[in-house]
Amino acid sequence: MKNSVWLLIVSGFITGMGNGSVFTIATQLAVGRGPFPEAGLWGSDAYSPFTFEGFGNWVMIIFGAVFVWILGYALKLHGIREGKIKE
Repeated sequence: MKNSVWLLIVSGFITGMGNGSVFTIATQLAVGRGPFPEAGLWGSDAYSPFTFEGFGNWVMIIFGAVFVWILGYALKLHGIREGKIKE
C-alpha cells in the first residue's frame, strides 16, 4: 500500500469528484439554479457552500475524499487477504 499512495489519491479524487459532479448536476436540475448574480460564480463565492457553485465544489471535494478513503480501505483489506500486510 505504501507504494501506491499517489495512485490511490489521484484516482480516488478523480473518480469521487466525477461522481460528485453528477450528484451536483442532478441536484441543481431538481431544485433550479436560481438568479444568475447569486449563482456564486465570482471570486470566493465559488467556495461558499451556500451558493450553487460552492455547493457543487464542496460536494465534489467531499465525494473525492470519501472515495479516497474507500479505495484505501479496500487496498488495505486486499493486502491483508494476500498476506502482504499483517493485521
